[in-house]
Amino acid sequence: MNHPIYPGITLGTNYRIVRELGHGGFGRTYLAEDAHRFNEPCVLKEFAPQVQGSYALQKSEELFEREAGVLYKLQHNQIPRFRELFRVTIENRGYLFLVQDYVPGQTYRFLLDARKRQGLRFIEAEITQLLLQLLPVLEYTHSLGVIHRDISPDNLILRLSDGMPVLIDFGGVKQVAATAQSLFAEVNGTPPAATRIGKFGYAPAEQMQMGIVYPHSDLYALAATVLVLLTGKEPQQLLDSNTLNWNWRAECSVSDYLAAVLDKMLAHVPNNRYQSAREVLQALSVYPRSQPQPQSQPQPPLPLPRPDAALTQPPPDAMPVHVPLVPQLSGNQVSIAALRSQEKMPAWKMFLLVIAVVCGMGTVGWLAGNYLLNMQSQVQKNPPAGSPKQQQEDALYARFQKLGIDARFYSSYISLVDEKFYDKYPELGKRLLTSSEGDREWRERWQKTGEELLDKLEKLSSSARRRLGSYDAADLDIWKTEVNNLNLSSRALYDLADAKFFYLFPEEPRQRNIIGLPIGQIWQAITADALRALQAGSTIESIEFHSRTNNQTLSGNLQPGEGKAYIARLAQNQTVRVNLQAPPKSTLLSIYTPGRINKARALLQDSEGVSWSGLLDDSGYYEFVVVSQSAEPMAYELKIGAE
Repeated sequence: MNHPIYPGITLGTNYRIVRELGHGGFGRTYLAEDAHRFNEPCVLKEFAPQVQGSYALQKSEELFEREAGVLYKLQHNQIPRFRELFRVTIENRGYLFLVQDYVPGQTYRFLLDARKRQGLRFIEAEITQLLLQLLPVLEYTHSLGVIHRDISPDNLILRLSDGMPVLIDFGGVKQVAATAQSLFAEVNGTPPAATRIGKFGYAPAEQMQMGIVYPHSDLYALAATVLVLLTGKEPQQLLDSNTLNWNWRAECSVSDYLAAVLDKMLAHVPNNRYQSAREVLQALSVYPRSQPQPQSQPQPPLPLPRPDAALTQPPPDAMPVHVPLVPQLSGNQVSIAALRSQEKMPAWKMFLLVIAVVCGMGTVGWLAGNYLLNMQSQVQKNPPAGSPKQQQEDALYARFQKLGIDARFYSSYISLVDEKFYDKYPELGKRLLTSSEGDREWRERWQKTGEELLDKLEKLSSSARRRLGSYDAADLDIWKTEVNNLNLSSRALYDLADAKFFYLFPEEPRQRNIIGLPIGQIWQAITADALRALQAGSTIESIEFHSRTNNQTLSGNLQPGEGKAYIARLAQNQTVRVNLQAPPKSTLLSIYTPGRINKARALLQDSEGVSWSGLLDDSGYYEFVVVSQSAEPMAYELKIGAE
């Protein structure tokens, strides 16, 4: 029997199902569009416990409604907002749904898996930032008596819009499903199965064995999540099953102070842990009184975090975000300098300075993370014992930072470098590069690819570069309104942006949908610059036809990737002749109608043809857009006649 809920069906009066995101013990999770909110995306969680019988079903629905009430209390920017609970009947069967906000981004599981494919992991600066951003969220939920119970990389989303981590999929709903199963088992006289909410290795022993949860249960799971991000290994690979001690320090390189904080969060005996998120925040804000002792064994290499930049949708209930990145070494075989012992500013001093800034400003979170990133980038500029590839990446990051680009875009930049490099050299089969002499030439080519991409980013304005990583679809709507105020359509704006984009990236397919991808961020930055040029009047000219002559000759010079738009107010039933004189195949010409009487359309679009004539069927501002597709500066002459 096919499932009665499928893409395209509308539930209730307004929720159109887009696709299934995943399924679990309580039912399926769907991405939907809310017709009552201009088709705004949302998440529908179906509650369908595997029970039969009126008592168990009624009781489980009561529990579910109570849990929905708990979720409704949670009003925090880093928790998907609960909207409503509703029932529908499909094919004589009742369904109960919980509706929450949809969070565009990527789960930390997705980001970690993408890095692992590159031989990479998260680094200490990112982890410290993540803790500073998430601990206040847990402090808030715990103050309301809500324990998450299921913190893991799967249930953290790096939100695309602002790079903040979002906590999703609270375990209370799963607890309801488990309780419902237990009720059904009791009614039928079978022993109920043990209720386990949480993931093995992430949840502490008392939670998995006895179902007991406290605020420090979430702190344990958060620390376990952090270790997975740092090491790339699952808890079962780090946790001694006999002693229940965590053996993780040999798998990554972090400061002794942060390691001590994580160890206390992961203490096997509950009373030995931090008891609240506030205590952990205080521990992170009170720096050590003496310099940490160097470890007797050198830490193994910590690879560079380099998440997959493609903005795909995550599994079940929500979407994650982008962690700001700093350069590190890629590849499991490549070693990295021991920064704490050899850098000009020791890591512990760096940590003290960061915390001092945080305390002085009286806040945590974004500022702390960015100070950490900036300070770490400073100490990495001259790693005395850095590997060749590390030095290459550090050099790229130094220039990246000098260009004033937001650190949150660095991961996307590195991903683009990889994409361009492996597309150019398919014979490598996307294998990881090592620090061996045999890969030296390939490393140099990889760095050259990175430099070439920075050369292209340097051609953007500083304001456009600063916003890389934060452009979204809403910007396109804003720009459309602004360019319409100039009596131009967004098509003309995009023609001008495309001219520069495809000059810089001729290898990009013209029909590819790049909005939401890292390369799309660059296109939007170019579009922002194109709009500013139009508003400044440097790339737009109005044509006036005088009574004595209905012909205009316009001339100009275009650099590679440049273009110019002309607008002329013309009337319906006029005959217009257009002729463009330019070197063969050096330009593209587009002509757009105003769309006042008839639907706006292109009379010519991206045409290499040099002439057009016809009878106009509309009145208003017609647009004539000339763009260069030449690799050399070129002159042109545009003749427009109307009668």
